[in-house]
Amino acid sequence: METLILTGNHAVAYAVKMARARFVSCYPITPQTQIVEKLAEFILSGELDAVFVPVESEHSAMAACIGASLAGVRTFTATCSHGLAYMHEMLHWASATRLPIVMAVVNRAIGPPWNIWAEHGDSISQRDTGWIQIYTSNHQEAFDTILQAYKIAEDPEVLLPVMVCLEGFVLSHTAQPVLLPNQEDVDAFIPHEPWKHITIDIDNPITHGNLQMPEDWFYEFRFLLHKAMETAKKKIVRCSEEFEKIFGRNHGHLVEEYKCSDADVVLLSMGSLADQAKLVVDVLREEGYKAGAVKLRSFRPFPEEELCRIARKTECILVIDRNLSPGKGGAVASELKASLYGIKEKPLILECIAGLGGRDVTLEEELEVMKQAFKIIEECTEPKGIIWLGLK
Repeated sequence: METLILTGNHAVAYAVKMARARFVSCYPITPQTQIVEKLAEFILSGELDAVFVPVESEHSAMAACIGASLAGVRTFTATCSHGLAYMHEMLHWASATRLPIVMAVVNRAIGPPWNIWAEHGDSISQRDTGWIQIYTSNHQEAFDTILQAYKIAEDPEVLLPVMVCLEGFVLSHTAQPVLLPNQEDVDAFIPHEPWKHITIDIDNPITHGNLQMPEDWFYEFRFLLHKAMETAKKKIVRCSEEFEKIFGRNHGHLVEEYKCSDADVVLLSMGSLADQAKLVVDVLREEGYKAGAVKLRSFRPFPEEELCRIARKTECILVIDRNLSPGKGGAVASELKASLYGIKEKPLILECIAGLGGRDVTLEEELEVMKQAFKIIEECTEPKGIIWLGLK
């Protein structure tokens, strides 16, 4: 093992190298470009035995990965923002064909106005494409989650592509110590066997993507896609547990709880804000508030059962979304409320939008809004709409 000081982007590249991906295709876009630049260096130097296919667009990058994955090789690409939007059509082809492609999404706002900084709106916009989405909060988690993503994606009971999300510049271009495991341990954790459900075999040719009439199998394909996403929940948990046994690190399974056992107010967030939330909780605890925090790692599949369990023992959940569905609010808050519909005693849900377009979300702002939540439950009042942190 060794520890390197890596940017979030390079942490992802090192993880892809240690996962022994054999095919990389990409089109450059800020702020993810450093990932594939580093992978190109690894391939050129012989440190990674892989084929690198530069293409003219993100749509083609995913199309190339689909072709390579159909041949049974481990594939990788990376993108963000407008590039991910341009890839949209092929995201459906990858998931519905049940190809275990892994992609890093370096979250960046979608314009206009033009903006290259962190926001989850790009990946959230792709939530219904059938891709597993895991959000990371620091560099080590980004590295570890790439390894986990291959194991989850290639599980014969899952066979779904995975997006590993890390925030642009906040994680992509800052540096932290990242512990690299032994290659032998990584090889043992994610041994590669070509998937058997669909491969290109010149001796046994078959056709792909044929037209399906309404009475054929399209409906059943979608049913099985949904069931695979549900199965992925337990596979993510199992993968995380196995990872901890081998490598000694646990970033949470579907969610990570922090001091929630007796919390009256829980702060729910994703990405780097989830790490900052722990500091918010510590400050509030020192002031006598029973505060807790939950990091949402898996947005797809959405961990309804885990969040319902947390909701049953708290009075209020404050959700900070770094994304926006105009006319509705934040995606995490919306999905949380839908998940809690079936339980009898629901906590108050306080919705908050913050950090759009990379705007800084300060500790002081989060402390203030958490104290508002405590005041609401103390005075038994109703939340009044969405709170916009840091709005001018």
